[in-house]
Amino acid sequence: MNELLHLAADPAVWAALVTLIVMEVVLGIDNLVFISILSNKLPPEHRQRVRRIGISLALIMRLVLLSTIAFIVGLTAPVFDLGLTGPLSHGEPSFETAFSWRDLILIAGGLFLIWKATKEIHHNVDPDAGEAAPDVKTAAISNIGGAIFQIILLDLVFSIDSILTAVGMTDHLPVMIIAVIVAVTVMLLAADPLANFINDNPTVVMLALGFLLMIGAVLIAEGFGVHVPKGYIYAAMAFSAGVEGLNMLSRRRGRGK
Repeated sequence: MNELLHLAADPAVWAALVTLIVMEVVLGIDNLVFISILSNKLPPEHRQRVRRIGISLALIMRLVLLSTIAFIVGLTAPVFDLGLTGPLSHGEPSFETAFSWRDLILIAGGLFLIWKATKEIHHNVDPDAGEAAPDVKTAAISNIGGAIFQIILLDLVFSIDSILTAVGMTDHLPVMIIAVIVAVTVMLLAADPLANFINDNPTVVMLALGFLLMIGAVLIAEGFGVHVPKGYIYAAMAFSAGVEGLNMLSRRRGRGK
């Protein structure tokens, strides 16, 4: 208790907390977009429940990972080295050749995101290609289980990235826990409005899938040691969302004439 009071009296700790909350909320957007797209494919009566399950699992994973910080930090230690050199780097590697478990998880998560986004784009472009008509009840149960399983996989990837970000910004575990809880609470509050907005605007679905493709590519690049500043990524996303917003406004005014 004395330690918590000491932290509460330190302005630097409050600054770190606010900064970390903002970072965690921003990082949670990627997770939330994926959950929204997956849940919108389910029957309407199951969507909200699956979204809440997915976000709750994200919170549980983050808190569990926070309780094993030493293990998480250890994930950044190299497990093998390819020992390759780049042809244009004068004998030095042109990209990271020593891979840690974190790198491998990011690469696997990026590949999964690219595969999933590509599959969803193909489904949106050609929804009837090679699809049979399965039993409705069986298909619904299967889709719910599949959606939750995919959400768990991506929750794990985003949770590890989130916790490593938290570890890099502060040494105080209570600050990390508070920031994670606040960020996931914001995700929970924003989940339904975001998912409904995506569902009501078909063109936004393609934009969101494009975001997932970009995020997947960034995860793979990070796994190979190529750092892509997050500011560039979110600036590009904000610009694209702004252009799409103007398109939506134009279409609405056109229908009003």
